[in-house]
Amino acid sequence: MDTYKVDFESVPWETPMAGVRFKAYEKGGRKLRLVEFTKEFVERDWCTKGHTGYILEGQMEIDFNGKVVAFRPGDGVFIPAGEKHKHKAKVLTDVVRIILVEDV
Repeated sequence: MDTYKVDFESVPWETPMAGVRFKAYEKGGRKLRLVEFTKEFVERDWCTKGHTGYILEGQMEIDFNGKVVAFRPGDGVFIPAGEKHKHKAKVLTDVVRIILVEDV
């Protein structure tokens, strides 16, 4: 893979649980992920990880401990890490595709 270009076509999908799969490229302490959620995705526990990304396709809601925020294509996502920003996502369309940039 080129140093400056990530060829997601050559990266295999990983499926950690029902309703979510992703392709990831990691280098220099950073990870770039193309994530795809379907309506099968159910987030049982609150997530306290930080997320920075961009919604490519589909619609989802994220519940921030009672405050629900809707996300659509073209929206940026910036969720700081920590208990104060705990959240659960809910997929509203058949598929949601998002690009995430994360620290490793």
